[in-house]
Amino acid sequence: MKHHALAALLLLLSAYPAHPARADERAADLPLGDPARKDREVSVVLDGIVDTARGDTIGPAALAGRLDGVKIVFVGESHTDMDFHRVQLRVLQELVRRGRTVLVGLEMYPVPEQKWLDRWHANRKMTDEKFLAESHWYGNWGYPWNYYRDIFHFTHEHGIRMFAINLPRGAVTIVRKQGFDSLAADVRAMLPPKVDTTNEEHRRLFRAFFGDEDALHGNMPPEMFEGMFRAQCAWDAAMGWNTLQALKKHDDGRAIMVVLIGSGHVAYGLGAERQVRPWFDGRMATVLPVPIADEPCGPPTGRVRASYADFVWGLPPASEPEYPTVGIATAEAKSEGHYKVIMVMKDSPASAAGFEVGDLLVAMDGERIDDREAMQRRLAAKRWGDDVDYRVLREGREVDLPVHLRRSAPKPCAADSTAAGDGQ
Repeated sequence: MKHHALAALLLLLSAYPAHPARADERAADLPLGDPARKDREVSVVLDGIVDTARGDTIGPAALAGRLDGVKIVFVGESHTDMDFHRVQLRVLQELVRRGRTVLVGLEMYPVPEQKWLDRWHANRKMTDEKFLAESHWYGNWGYPWNYYRDIFHFTHEHGIRMFAINLPRGAVTIVRKQGFDSLAADVRAMLPPKVDTTNEEHRRLFRAFFGDEDALHGNMPPEMFEGMFRAQCAWDAAMGWNTLQALKKHDDGRAIMVVLIGSGHVAYGLGAERQVRPWFDGRMATVLPVPIADEPCGPPTGRVRASYADFVWGLPPASEPEYPTVGIATAEAKSEGHYKVIMVMKDSPASAAGFEVGDLLVAMDGERIDDREAMQRRLAAKRWGDDVDYRVLREGREVDLPVHLRRSAPKPCAADSTAAGDGQ
């Protein structure tokens, strides 16, 4: 089974999303969370939804029924897996059919950007291009709009309000480096009165999300780990808290807040749900899509810990992102007037092109790289098979690095390799 290793953490550091890091496969099968469920496993059923408390498998309409009485439902995502976003859209559709007043909380936008979501709600004729430009989608989030387009259009068509629930990126960086006491008063108001950073189960989960393939975070020293974990807790707490504030303001008695959020923020109920629980006595639930394992030369399989989520929605095996990623992460602040590469993902297009840690980005497709948002917007227009021509500054000289956006070919089974050899 493939998961994203808290991929959003890279947004603290990167100019645009890196080639997705894969989390340790054990992260979905740890004895964590609800004591009544953490000692047993459930099977992942392709295109089925397992109710991990009852143990039965249901469909999308039945899921909406079982959410009767639930006021907040966290629907997890892997940001660059389109199947996750299709699940999110289907949950919204079924809740609307059920007659619920649907509200949507978005990890993608920090609270100060709410005005742009209000304009999207009020102006049913607003074009994608105008919304993306005004709301600074590629500055606030960075992942290609097309992953989310159908969801946003559904809210337009049905008059569904959307809410910014995240912290500003700079605030998360402050928490990571300096702690909560260094936040300005207006930013501290975006967090609950207390943020818990002491939960040992959450720490264990956080470590498990960083697998061997995560070269940037896999063997971080204790001080760095504490900063990253503190930032994660701040992120979780803010999204839970701001979700609750929006729900209180707009609840008509039949409202349900559907929170679109990275799966790592809600797995085992240890993230946003746990952080907001002291201030909310209503019912919450989690729906986490889970790709079944793609076993070499064998049938797809999958099992997760029953406490992983309230509902586990089985997806096809995870594949390359629908839209291309280059595979680099850069420091958030410029160095010597340029964004510095701090990570090159293994087996990524950037790796194949010869990118090195320490390279300074100078130009992309002949355009000087001065603005992060513009750079991400240009990359989002690319498709697999396209090329991106980079120029970097390396050890005082400029180097041209043509990047070919090509996916990794699947590794053949041993039987297939033997068969190919027989054809000599």
